[in-house]
Amino acid sequence: MKTKLRLARLCAVCFFSAAFSTLQAQVRETIAILGDSYSTYEHYLTPSENRVWYHKKTDRKSTDVEDVRQTWWWQVVKEGGYKLGVNNSFSGSTICYTGYDDKDASASSFISRLDKLGNPDIILIFGATNDSWAGVPLGEFKYENFKRADLFTFRPAMAYMLQELQSRYPNVKLYFLANDVLKDDVLSSIQTICDRYQVKCIRLKNIDKQAGHPNVKGMRAIADQVLKAIK
Repeated sequence: MKTKLRLARLCAVCFFSAAFSTLQAQVRETIAILGDSYSTYEHYLTPSENRVWYHKKTDRKSTDVEDVRQTWWWQVVKEGGYKLGVNNSFSGSTICYTGYDDKDASASSFISRLDKLGNPDIILIFGATNDSWAGVPLGEFKYENFKRADLFTFRPAMAYMLQELQSRYPNVKLYFLANDVLKDDVLSSIQTICDRYQVKCIRLKNIDKQAGHPNVKGMRAIADQVLKAIK
């Protein structure tokens, strides 16, 4: 009788352990990416028509990244135990509606893509590099009553983006990744606006690059710093 009881208890323990392991696998958090060229990789973007910087057939003059497993976001998802949701990244995109040479870049902007991120638990926003490089107008700090004209300047666009993300994705954790080559006024503006919306800003450091973009070493450094911040 005692032996049967022990076996029954053992079976129960095994059953609940297996059920718990299954539950753990099912509740892995899903990460979505909203980014620019730093977060692209051929055939891994949604929508697939988004402009790409990192390709399967690598131009060694531009980058030594030749496998999706070397991208910062793939390493974060894999090593952090997450699931990959939508990666809506677009090479050359700005957060605001102003692009390079003062052109209207509203179609590819972060603002225009923020509502197409699926159903994530975490959103990693990696942007403002092109806003900084293109020298877009900073504008004034503004947090309400946005007009379309406001969104052609960086500060209102940044605030509008975070506000809209928080409205569209309630209970989703937002993190903003700030490149280590941003102009001082852009970086300080990002920090001010992130603080306003209580969004953690991950200020990256010492990112190795090739042709202005993270190489394998740089991707690893980004992944390490992001994992440290979000775990």
